[in-house]
Amino acid sequence: MVKASGSSPASLLPLPTPTTVRSSTNQSPEGYVLPDLVSHCKFPLSYNPHGDTVAVEADRWLDHGCPELTPKMRKALYGLHAGELTAFCYTTCDAHHLRVISDFMNYLFHLDNISDGMMTRDADLLSDVVMNALWFPHEHRPCKGQPAEEISAGKLARDYWLRCITDAGPDVQARFKENLQLFFEAVHIQSIHREHGEIPDLEVYIDVRRDESGCKPVFDLIEYGLGINLPDFVIEHPIIKALNQGSNDLVTWSNDIFSYNVEQARGETHNMIIILEQRYGMELQDAMDYVGEMCRVTMENFVANKARIPSFGDAQLDRDVAGYVQGLQDWIVGALHWSFMSQRYFGTEGAEVKKHRYVKLLPKKESTTSTAGTERKSPECLSTNRSDAQSAYLPLRLIYRAGRGMRNMASWLLQFFNHGHAEVCR
Repeated sequence: MVKASGSSPASLLPLPTPTTVRSSTNQSPEGYVLPDLVSHCKFPLSYNPHGDTVAVEADRWLDHGCPELTPKMRKALYGLHAGELTAFCYTTCDAHHLRVISDFMNYLFHLDNISDGMMTRDADLLSDVVMNALWFPHEHRPCKGQPAEEISAGKLARDYWLRCITDAGPDVQARFKENLQLFFEAVHIQSIHREHGEIPDLEVYIDVRRDESGCKPVFDLIEYGLGINLPDFVIEHPIIKALNQGSNDLVTWSNDIFSYNVEQARGETHNMIIILEQRYGMELQDAMDYVGEMCRVTMENFVANKARIPSFGDAQLDRDVAGYVQGLQDWIVGALHWSFMSQRYFGTEGAEVKKHRYVKLLPKKESTTSTAGTERKSPECLSTNRSDAQSAYLPLRLIYRAGRGMRNMASWLLQFFNHGHAEVCR
């Protein structure tokens, strides 16, 4: 039995230490060269024919559902092109399902934006509001610490989820809620690091980032878009888990490369490149090249694992698995090319950066990131009078984690007896 816990940095490349990197110079670089990720990715790029129409509708949905957005935030929303990302990653689903997925994609970026810089209390309240809407989709049930009138983050979650669950499979729904909860738990951990001014080591960061990236719930939507409902013993199979995590790592690590410039300018530290610089003493270009090499090796492992997918003994199930893995592959190549199309990372210079791979460093902005012990005003979307806003759904979270553990154990036993032996490339 091979445990498919996924690739660790140490299994891909030697972990950096102060003794294995070049000594730092006093001169700051003016720019850096991106790793050639596009050349490393040989997968064909496709685009859903409904993509452009649905993208416009999804942008308007979030715009109209968030009256608290500032003019700057609205401009960023339309420059994000989240709907186009959806069309690159869900290439075969119909317009109805693509619209539901596009709405969530816009919403997920919105959650990422409003959770950036949050302290633990606000991050937990946001989690409670959103998960409340998913657990009780037909009515707003405010609990202790939540406003009587539902905030926009909850309303949008409820609107999206009610449309999704009309035909999403039961296992897809369960995994989606589980993985969105993991996203919020990772945001909670990130907020603790921020409050205490901590920079985690690389392996801790990667483990948290796999949940915080949001890849896990959007990968669940691959099944939704295809109209399939994979059983847990398939999702928990070592090869499928390795492919899932490989796609997650490639999307996430390349995102850290692409988002580095805007994040270093804001003084953020939750980025793999910044961690390699500040914790391991790497030069900027060395850090870029190191993560780029991690991506290259992970890409090779993804291709190797794809060739090792077993048969699960049923022709239709095998076709469903092939469609799911194709969706993971579409995410790798789709997110890669979309990153240069969106204005989120390179402004209007994406095409030029993609061609020449050179990025000029942005100047540092006045820090908006809280440091340890600093009070920070809650975002407008969470403004409410709450005297005790400790996690109102903490018991629910604990119960859900226990249930998740039992569910995973049952899945492990099923796949051990049915498909237990597999060779995983890690």
